[in-house]
Amino acid sequence: MRNRCRNTLESSGVLIDIVIQIIAPIFGLILLGYVAGWLKWISTKGIDGLAEFVFNFAIPVMLFTRISVVTLPKTVPWDFLGIFYGITLSLFAVTLTWSRMQQVSSSASCAIIAMGGTYSNVILIGIPLVLAALPDAAIVPLFIIVSTHAAVLFFVTTLFAERQSGSLADLSLKTMTVLFKNPIFSAVILGITANLLGFSLPDPIAVPVKTMAEYLSAAALPCAVFSMGASISRYPIRGSLPIIISMLAIKNLVHPLLVLAVALLIGWDEDRRIWLQVALLLATCPTGINVYLFAQRYSVQVPATATAVVLSTVLSVFTLSGVLLWIHSTV
Repeated sequence: MRNRCRNTLESSGVLIDIVIQIIAPIFGLILLGYVAGWLKWISTKGIDGLAEFVFNFAIPVMLFTRISVVTLPKTVPWDFLGIFYGITLSLFAVTLTWSRMQQVSSSASCAIIAMGGTYSNVILIGIPLVLAALPDAAIVPLFIIVSTHAAVLFFVTTLFAERQSGSLADLSLKTMTVLFKNPIFSAVILGITANLLGFSLPDPIAVPVKTMAEYLSAAALPCAVFSMGASISRYPIRGSLPIIISMLAIKNLVHPLLVLAVALLIGWDEDRRIWLQVALLLATCPTGINVYLFAQRYSVQVPATATAVVLSTVLSVFTLSGVLLWIHSTV
């Protein structure tokens, strides 16, 4: 009985440490951004400008800088990607089928609902969370998912949303074009290339360029999470309750639980543990803002997806705290 009480106290202490050291700073900045946007302390143009700075400059520079010098693994555990995307795409298919059974009005609506239940906010929340919570070895698996996540989910969402308006080849070409124009994807590819080639700048210009990169990298994560909060402050809380609940249940509970279950099933040996921890944390991240942007693009489920993005972010405080506690207990 005494041991059980001691273990409970230790777990409580670890959870408090996780919340104070990792969760509170990240979600505190999100809350600050939300309040600033809600009270109009930062204008709509200011929010958009900050988001453009984060996506087009700060995060790409940070990704390139880190991945160009990190020690790349000799082999990639491809089952890591199989687990993450296998579960994600399976859930997408199940949610898509469920939406059709509920007689949702259109193929685009079904695709947006499925995206809302499976698309994680891996950039604005996933990157700062993983970098804060896990060791440097997490950088490679993190950047592999970051560089492919949007492409995979954008492709399948577009495929089902526009399945009657274009061929598979046309949709594939459109998706790949968007992918290679994405600064984040390009930064990861260039970083890996520079790493493999051992590329470095000549001494006269290396110091100022490195200093500039450090300045931008330092701004990336705080600006990203602040931008996240400011952006969601513009979204109204309304929409179809059954659809909102289904997206929240799948994204905040089912998605991470399935990744955890499969990870436990295949085992957590030393070679793949960090990869599975990254997959679990990213699966636990809330619904990303791009779901709302897709809903606007197709003019379907706009209120529901806006509400899902906001509420999923709030609920993720609890689910991410639980996952981090579990990860800590297995180390």
